[in-house]
Amino acid sequence: MTKKRNRTRPALSLQQRLNKFTQDARAAAKKLPAGTERHTLLQKARDGEAAAEMERLLSPPGPQHQK
Repeated sequence: MTKKRNRTRPALSLQQRLNKFTQDARAAAKKLPAGTERHTLLQKARDGEAAAEMERLLSPPGPQHQK
């Protein structure tokens, strides 16, 4: 017998999750001194912003209907 997949939907939209990720990464980077770890967090924040922008450009205009 096979196990059923968990098919729950995320509570937030992709755009909201990407924005939260970038805010969290920037907040964590502000608490760190200059160095490799801070640079990595800031790079992840920039990557998240780029992903959010691509998602915004590729998504269809108008209101989205949740299923």
